[in-house]
Amino acid sequence: MADPSSYRPKPGQIPDSPGVYRFRDDHRRVIYVGKAKSLRPRLSSYFQDLANLHPRTRTMVTTAASVEWTVVSTEVEALQLEYSWIKEYDPRFNVKYRDDKSYPYLAVTLNEEFPRVQVMRGAKKKGVRYFGPYGHAWAIRETVDLMLRVFPVRTCSAGVFKNAERTGRPCLLGYIGKCSAPCVGRVTPDEHRELAEEFCDFMAGRTGAYIRRLERRMTDAAEEMEYERAGRLRDDIGALRRAMEKSAVVLADATDADLIAVAEDELEAAVQIFHVRGGRVRGQRGWVTDKVEEVDTAGLVEDALQQLYGEESGDSVPKEVLVPALPEDQVATDALSQWLSERRGSQVSLRVPQRGDKKDLMATVGRNARQSLVLHKTKRASDLTTRSRALEEIAQALGLDSVPLRIECFDISHLQGDDVVASMVVFEDGLARKSEYRRFQIKGFEGQDDVRSMHEVIGRRFKRYLAEKERTGEWTEENEGSTAPGENGENGENADDAADDTTGQIPAAPGENGHAGHLGTSSLKEDDGRPKRFAYPPQLVVVDGGRPQVAAAKRAMDELGIDDVAVCGLAKRLEEVWLPDDDDPVVLPRSSEGLYLLQRVRDEAHRFAITYQRAKRAKRIRTSPLDDVPGLGETRKQALIKHFGSVKKLRQATIEQICEVPGLGRKTAESVAVALAGTAPAAPAVNTATGEIMEDDGGSTHD
Repeated sequence: MADPSSYRPKPGQIPDSPGVYRFRDDHRRVIYVGKAKSLRPRLSSYFQDLANLHPRTRTMVTTAASVEWTVVSTEVEALQLEYSWIKEYDPRFNVKYRDDKSYPYLAVTLNEEFPRVQVMRGAKKKGVRYFGPYGHAWAIRETVDLMLRVFPVRTCSAGVFKNAERTGRPCLLGYIGKCSAPCVGRVTPDEHRELAEEFCDFMAGRTGAYIRRLERRMTDAAEEMEYERAGRLRDDIGALRRAMEKSAVVLADATDADLIAVAEDELEAAVQIFHVRGGRVRGQRGWVTDKVEEVDTAGLVEDALQQLYGEESGDSVPKEVLVPALPEDQVATDALSQWLSERRGSQVSLRVPQRGDKKDLMATVGRNARQSLVLHKTKRASDLTTRSRALEEIAQALGLDSVPLRIECFDISHLQGDDVVASMVVFEDGLARKSEYRRFQIKGFEGQDDVRSMHEVIGRRFKRYLAEKERTGEWTEENEGSTAPGENGENGENADDAADDTTGQIPAAPGENGHAGHLGTSSLKEDDGRPKRFAYPPQLVVVDGGRPQVAAAKRAMDELGIDDVAVCGLAKRLEEVWLPDDDDPVVLPRSSEGLYLLQRVRDEAHRFAITYQRAKRAKRIRTSPLDDVPGLGETRKQALIKHFGSVKKLRQATIEQICEVPGLGRKTAESVAVALAGTAPAAPAVNTATGEIMEDDGGSTHD
């Protein structure tokens, strides 16, 4: 590991002007390329105390052995040079997007004498007009098949074309009218090129004028009583409209724009791009990247723009580029906009949509980006070899005697100290075991204290384990690593505390969901047939949080004499792994499969906890004083509210008036009156928009 001070430039040596810089390692390989509007402060920031640097930046500067720079005139030149160097050197510490698939394009080879329509993948070629990209090649073929009726452009390969020229016979498409058969001279090269250009115009979004022209020709043919020609034109119009329907209108003003959205976590980022032409989504693609450098959302967007448009020019760069974030420095934003404009040859608007259809569409692109990131992580975690390597890396990093085949993760969730709950999720062999998820209500105290809450939850979980161990006897070596489910509810708690996340049912016993334990059925269940409680211990407990939460969990386990279960915490800010009694965290490599697994376990615990917390809050908000009236069912509650109009008016009613409601006897009416008398009305609700006082209803929280 190099000492950055060994290659730090001398004071005054770095120029105070725009430029691009390169860090090289001791083998002279370029490991990082960056740009700056002023090189002096930017480069100086890399040579401060290592403790103050971001972990990824610290790794980069200690890997480097030298730094060099090139001065340029403007930030636009810096942007262009940075892209060129990244493309040339492929530095390991720069963000580099990679396609999550090879997207197909609809291509028209205008560089040939007889242009051809075809599906193309890979690098773009000069003189070829591209449309897309598309999600699937079959989508391109369906569109082309509909449009060949109107634009009978050549689609055959060079070999088929030459064979038809030699024999004087066109292919099948030529016989059925879906090719103008330039191979046998039915149309001249100029006529065929005109067809290809009309095809390109239609695909580029100039659809309305062409369809109106066909409609006029159809009307004229009908007036001249050329009904066969009018019928063919009618069918042509229908085919074009079906082709248009395959890409729905999303922007009513026929906008040409690219929308770029980013979903990210501490280690990876996913980018989704929607290509909108003529107001319709004409293509979509996505990229995924490792965040090997310290970069914010605006930086990810800038890198995506460079990769997306670095090799493009002309109409391939749209008039408008919509992004989720822009650099805070307006000069940097202007430089990006100017660079895009130079590539297009005319002004390009680069902005963040604030309202209307474009903002709504950007939200859709963002959802696709988030789904893409989740799918990428799920694929990575589902491979058996990858899971095995992840567990081995965790064991090695945490100093465990064996791989943690069963991992339990705990998280605390609340809303400003209200409805404090906790979750426990279980992963076995690197896969989620949802039937053994558990949910807890914090009962030991009121208010917000995540550390104290974690201590309570860990203590309660392992008290249940010790109770099961005492009731059934010591575990034998044979069944030490077996898995058994827990029970529905914990020691009198709300039954929701142990419901399965997906079905809400009592967790299944082993063998019912694909996990067959090697204990007999009688030892897996209670005497009454219910699954055992918290019977099996994990090899590793993960808590969502840093040193305080880890210390609380460890203290709870020590108090119960649990010394054979490892515990660690995963702090979200820098994804650091904390161990009990350690002053410094364990920093797993950014590409570590073990870190990805810990992240996934932690994120699942957070999702499960916040889902439960929101459900409890919603249930509390929907409560009514009538819920506590014995013998009053939902039907009669609705009848009361319907009769009086609101709980407020019901509270003011006499027992005789309540008895007038059909189906209510005097005894029930007295119970209703007593229940409502015991609940004091809160301050009236006020509509903040109009200032008027709103009447209470049956679902009000303050009745």
